[in-house]
Amino acid sequence: MGATNNSQQFASPERQAGALRAALEEGGIMPEGFVEHWEDTFDHWVPENGARIVALAWTNPGYRERLLKDATSACRELGYGGPEGGFIVALENTPTLQNVIVCTLCSCTAWPVLGLPPDWYKSFEYRSRVVRESRQVLRELGLELPRSVDIQVWDTTAETRYMVLPERPAGTEGWTPEQLATIVTKNCLIGVANPVASAQA
Repeated sequence: MGATNNSQQFASPERQAGALRAALEEGGIMPEGFVEHWEDTFDHWVPENGARIVALAWTNPGYRERLLKDATSACRELGYGGPEGGFIVALENTPTLQNVIVCTLCSCTAWPVLGLPPDWYKSFEYRSRVVRESRQVLRELGLELPRSVDIQVWDTTAETRYMVLPERPAGTEGWTPEQLATIVTKNCLIGVANPVASAQA
């Protein structure tokens, strides 16, 4: 029996997805526009949203207080909520405390304000190690913390989504919220990095 060409036996992933979508729509299982709706949603779930929230909290004491008291409502003030945006909790870093987010079961985050999670966040290695050896994991990700800084790891669930409110770095006095937002990255919002003034574009 001759060898078979497996590449000719299966349709491409794109064609398989298209066939599945057509079957679901034809059967009335998936409403028209469902895929486009979620594509548009994903396009608007970006870490720049969280950066804007942080910058406002750094410059507006009243908003910072509201964010720490009820982050879900505070995020909604700026238009960030909806699916995956309920039950958001803001975790404030201090000179002696670094908050870090993980989802030990899958890849949950506050997607509307952090964006979709990076690949390393979803990896089994990060999910298993950051709880047990958080300081070493942060070091490997480029964040070296002194021993005087405690690390608190928060496990995200379907009911509670976290975002980190990092410390405002020195050297940013007089910056506008727009300038401040440029130094807040997705990694800062997860807690595995801290913003630095020199990072401004």
